[in-house]
Amino acid sequence: MTEPLVSARDLVQTYALRRGLFRAPALLMAVRGVSFEIASGQTLAVVGESGSGKSTLGRMVGLIERPTQGTLMLDGIDSLAASAATTEKLRRLVQFVFQNPYGSLNPRKKVGTILEEPLAINTDLDRSQRRAKALAMMTRVGLRPEHYGRFPHMFSGGQRQRIAIARALMLEPKLVVADEPVSALDVSIQAQVLNLLANLQRDTQVAYLFISHDLTVVRHIAHEVLVLYLGSPWSRGQKTAVFDRPLHPYTQALLASTPDTTRKRKARIVLKGELPSPFDIPIGCVFSTRCPYVTERCRTERPELRFIEGRRCRVPLREQLAGLA
Repeated sequence: MTEPLVSARDLVQTYALRRGLFRAPALLMAVRGVSFEIASGQTLAVVGESGSGKSTLGRMVGLIERPTQGTLMLDGIDSLAASAATTEKLRRLVQFVFQNPYGSLNPRKKVGTILEEPLAINTDLDRSQRRAKALAMMTRVGLRPEHYGRFPHMFSGGQRQRIAIARALMLEPKLVVADEPVSALDVSIQAQVLNLLANLQRDTQVAYLFISHDLTVVRHIAHEVLVLYLGSPWSRGQKTAVFDRPLHPYTQALLASTPDTTRKRKARIVLKGELPSPFDIPIGCVFSTRCPYVTERCRTERPELRFIEGRRCRVPLREQLAGLA
């Protein structure tokens, strides 16, 4: 069996926030025990509300932040136990595409310089070789050769995101962390960028950790879906299993809040109540303050992830599935 490109086990990220000179720091657990795997040529979409820990998870996988606890294997190497030299090599395997195409590119540098910079830092290629690779990548992402000498402000949002994608692929990474890469674009441009990402994945077998709150986008590009709530995993499985038969009310609410013309209209689930403070997590199920099916047991017992119908999901009792699905 082929070893996965990324294997994460029980990742935890905790921040100590200062509260004053004479008070102990407050501990904020942004990610709580997240596990997943990503194979080459596959896309894992991480979804959830704002504050659910999606971007924090992406920064850990991209080696920008070190997890407080857990294990993170990248290309068969334990990234947390790796030496500085090995970590530097691993960082070349993982690249980022950020949300804002207007802020992720240096406005003072031309497109050619932006694309060649990763090669100048990480390779021994000379100037002519770097230029040739940059022009080839521009063609690959749908940019023209005359764009090489232009500045980012001369492009539209969709074109800028194509430049960002080209920059991310210059070092031929095995994994790209795409953090809301199309949320700042018009819907028609979103489709073009998503198709570009899918075509590049087909041609290069690059893997994506795709972070999004838009489940319409996720349905288009993902192979597997990981649902986060307050930093904890609530559902993980194949896209078809999660979308066609969501078992947890939180996943159902996320799907119900997303416009979708491909499915028949279903009963809308409206989440009421307040989102718990990350500094004061409920003793039982952390979703109990908003769940429409909450019982007294939910307030005292935290459900475990169980393998049910082709995905791992937090459902307290098998007998409750008929009421939740």
